Amino acid sequence: MAVVADGTLPPLIAAQLNHLLSHSSLSLKVDQIWSGCKNAQFSDRFTLLVPFCLDYVKWDVVYNAQCPWAAPDVIFAAEDEGFYPFFVAGEGQANGQREKSSLEDWNCKDPARLMLLVHELRDLYKSYQMKRVGELEDERLKFEISTVLSREGIEVCLISGSERLEEVKFSVPLLDMNLNKLVHGCPWRHQQMIYLQVVFPISRKYTSSSPPRIKLVSSSELKALLSVEDVKLPTWLDGMCMAEYLPAVEDVLKAQIVEAIAAIGARRRFIEALASQFGRPLEADSVFCRKATVLAASGVFTFLVHISLSTQFPKQQPVLVLQSSQHFNSQGTPVMSPPLMDYPWSPRWEASQMVERIYEFLAEECLSFKKYCNDSLFQQ
Repeated sequence: MAVVADGTLPPLIAAQLNHLLSHSSLSLKVDQIWSGCKNAQFSDRFTLLVPFCLDYVKWDVVYNAQCPWAAPDVIFAAEDEGFYPFFVAGEGQANGQREKSSLEDWNCKDPARLMLLVHELRDLYKSYQMKRVGELEDERLKFEISTVLSREGIEVCLISGSERLEEVKFSVPLLDMNLNKLVHGCPWRHQQMIYLQVVFPISRKYTSSSPPRIKLVSSSELKALLSVEDVKLPTWLDGMCMAEYLPAVEDVLKAQIVEAIAAIGARRRFIEALASQFGRPLEADSVFCRKATVLAASGVFTFLVHISLSTQFPKQQPVLVLQSSQHFNSQGTPVMSPPLMDYPWSPRWEASQMVERIYEFLAEECLSFKKYCNDSLFQQ
């Protein structure tokens, strides 16, 4: 959660922005904060990064520091010049009509008003992008949309740029399950999701021969459990559509998630086995079991061993980093070794044997590390 520094914005505006960042279900970010006047006491506008279709759109939210009780203006990106929220053309009307919105009866003392406005604008922006794509003269896209539109949470957007032809990107949420409840005690505040990103080139005639560009995308915190980049996607067969492809992807993901949950147990058993050689760990990740720190010694030379375990454990061996408790560089930080992985390892070993081999490796490696620490001090 990002919180605006005290004194940057007028209190009324800061309260609304902080509420937005703290309570929104969206992973919003603030890009910059600035003032519309030179030498002003307060800033009164900021750029908001709003997640949409597996990317971010930039909206400038413009208040007036001299009138902080007034509702803000919102300036959209230049490529969205056709986006007019709260204004729709009525049938047979020349001017159009304005819809009632969260800007009506603005209450500056209600810290939730900005959040309501941003959420409302995002919903309208989603409809705007869907309308743009629906108006394209592309039979393949029209067919794809008709087959998957019933799935909840799908977003589409038109991608255009000077370096490439126009494309349409689909963001399709996968797996009808609550990923947050899969791991006991996980600290995730936002709902974790896995999406399939599908990008189609725009064509004026139906061509089934060219498959779209596809990749899996997940919320960043989910990487502590599963790295979707490591998931091998099924082949998109000739003539296939999204409605046919999505079930195959979800079957693969379900199997990967079962393995990821089982891997937590394997990592936990490894961390618990550390006590037999090193004593109880000083620190350990008790939720995903991705890291642990133990204390080791060789005579009077004591050092910490930081152990990092990937989601591919035990196929991938842990990465070790040694940290001296007695040697510090010129900046006052402890001397640390480069990552170490050149020790005996087999994923078929029991956890106790894995730990025993690491202990034996460190019994020799600590001599090299001590010399490395002493040499680093001489070079200062």
